[in-house]
Order: sequence, then C-alpha cells, then structure tokens
Amino acid sequence: MKILIINGPNLNLLGKREPEVYGDLTFEDYFARLQMKFTEVQLGYFQSNIEGEIIDKLQEVGFTYDGIILNAAAYTHTSIGIGDAVKAIEAPVVEVHISNTLKREEFRHVSYIAAHAKGVILGFGLKSYDLAIRSFLEE
Repeated sequence: MKILIINGPNLNLLGKREPEVYGDLTFEDYFARLQMKFTEVQLGYFQSNIEGEIIDKLQEVGFTYDGIILNAAAYTHTSIGIGDAVKAIEAPVVEVHISNTLKREEFRHVSYIAAHAKGVILGFGLKSYDLAIRSFLEE
C-alpha cells in the first residue's frame, strides 16, 4: 500500500512553532517513527508552503497512490483550488489537523476539503496522522 502525507504551509516549522499547540517534535522525526511503525506501508512525505505545489502533488499521485493524508493547514480554510484537486483525483484523501480546528478561530471552522475527503481527523496532535494511516489499513 502506498500512502503519501502532504503537509501545507508552516508545518515545516513543527517543533519550533507554537509548541503549546503543535508540540515540540519535528515532523521529520515523527515521520521516521511512522515509517518504523507501519512497515507494511510505503509511506511518502511532501511539504510545501505554496498552494500550487500542493495541487500539483495531489494531481501527480492522485491516480496511482492508495491514499493521501492531507494537512493543508491554513489552505484548508481558503483554497477552493486544493478542494477541487481533492475532488478531481481517484485516491481517497483523509484530511488531518494536529489541533482541533473547531476550538480555534471561527475562520478555521470551514474546510474546502472535507466535502471531498474520505474523512476528517482533527485534534489528536501528531497522532492524527497515525489514525489516518490506520483508517486506510482497516478498510
């Protein structure tokens, strides 16, 4: 099974950015743990702060991968283009958020991705990614 994790803007700063919200572990360190834990899955990882690059990556892998875990970060609430890309591809997408976006600012309560996603996982910290992988494995 091939699954790609796509992270959006500012998630390259995990471990440094607002540790009280996002924790003090870098995503690269957490990704290494995921690879060790889910040895039966071919996990890939892509991060970009640029909306178009995220859309390009969704289109690139969206017809060949078994699943995509997408944390579009702030683009979740602003990017119709990313939502349209998720709708256009065949690979199922699980939308993931580290924090519970529904407990945050009101603008974060809207997702342009959720309506086209297989499911949404939010508020479990980095474990949200673990839960998303499990959702693909337990189908």
